[in-house]
Amino acid sequence: MLLIDDGAHRSALIRDELSRQGHLVVGVVDSALLIHDCVLRLQPDVVIVDSESPSRDTLEHLATVSADCPRPVVVFSEDPAHGPMREALRAGVSAYVIAGLQPQRLVPVLQVAIARFEQDRALREQLDQAHGQLSDRKLIERAKGILMDEVGLTEEQAFRQLRKLAMDRGQRLAQVAERIVEARDLLRPPG
Repeated sequence: MLLIDDGAHRSALIRDELSRQGHLVVGVVDSALLIHDCVLRLQPDVVIVDSESPSRDTLEHLATVSADCPRPVVVFSEDPAHGPMREALRAGVSAYVIAGLQPQRLVPVLQVAIARFEQDRALREQLDQAHGQLSDRKLIERAKGILMDEVGLTEEQAFRQLRKLAMDRGQRLAQVAERIVEARDLLRPPG
């Protein structure tokens, strides 16, 4: 776990409670500018931010961490305003706890943050996979269209030809389709 002291100055209490419960605290950071580098270098399982109200710098660096090396992030804040909470969630924070850092609640909050992070990651992976499949389908349709236009095949024949080429070459259908589209683009004059 990596602790970020963003102005609330309770990181010692958090560190002590985590250690008491058998968790390893790999570092404590008191500057937003160091968050990204420390996460890359120390590779913590979870990032915990202790804050009166998360600063813009902290949220920007958390967003960079979320994009580059995502991991669960928990923010303990004393600010009940909705604005900072929304900004923190946009920055990739998994759990945002307002008012009252209670040591006995620390581990359950971390467990919820980790579970939410894993659920969000699974959803992102499913979405990425769906986008990839859609992209592959569009590419296959373009390649079929090229075979139909250039070679005079029916749609069914074009698909069978693509499938045969893929099997003969030990490639995915989308890879063969991409090569056909690229070849056509190379042979066609710009215009």
